[in-house]
Amino acid sequence: MVDGLRAKDRGAPDFERFQLEHRGYIHALEKAGAHVTVLDALEDYPDSVFIEDAALCLPEGVVELRPGAPSRTGEACLLAGMLAGFGYAVTRCESDGFIDGGDILVTDSAILVGLSARTDRLGFEWLKDVLEGWGYSVQAVCTPQEVLHFKSDCSLLDSQTVLVTDRLSRAECFAPFRVLTVPRGEEAAANCIRVNDILLVPAGFPATAEQLDREGYAVETVAVSQAGLLDGGLSCMSLRWNNKKNPKPKPGA
Repeated sequence: MVDGLRAKDRGAPDFERFQLEHRGYIHALEKAGAHVTVLDALEDYPDSVFIEDAALCLPEGVVELRPGAPSRTGEACLLAGMLAGFGYAVTRCESDGFIDGGDILVTDSAILVGLSARTDRLGFEWLKDVLEGWGYSVQAVCTPQEVLHFKSDCSLLDSQTVLVTDRLSRAECFAPFRVLTVPRGEEAAANCIRVNDILLVPAGFPATAEQLDREGYAVETVAVSQAGLLDGGLSCMSLRWNNKKNPKPKPGA
């Protein structure tokens, strides 16, 4: 993990501190009511802790993705095999393009896919064909050049509200939503995750936490400073979905 990718080198993460924060992350998910399965480490893939990039999980099944970084080639296939082993239906990637889960924002009205340095048009078109076959509306979004992943700068707070950075606040794709903008200097706080009635927010951004508290959200701050050194955040480190249409994981999972 300490050898993971980073768009800007701000120093290597501390392994023991990352472990401590990761345990806190799992605890926060469980406290919010999630059942958490921790998969075996993939030692050949330092970025595999950012599991969200390798698969998209929906009630209809799991879609194997194809991360855009060359060092992650093969990671998604291994993850898909693990998920298939739990009994989930997996749609294998059949694209020569690239698509990272960090560029996919699932909303009630549409699935928004950011075109970025890690997700190209070819990968998007393949995913669009798959998801439209499941009845979803899928829309491409141009991610600002300085943003690694679309969801680095936005998150869904509820069915009608998104939290975004100023860079994305006027994006046409968010026209149907109520848009909240994170305060300047706290752009990394835009990557939140909602689990049941709890909104998990990165620690260290007090103005954003206060803003969301005033808006009536039940805020729980979670430390992710070490993941941040590897361009990661709260959404990156887990796959989260309601599996009511899928079988339950095997005992012990």
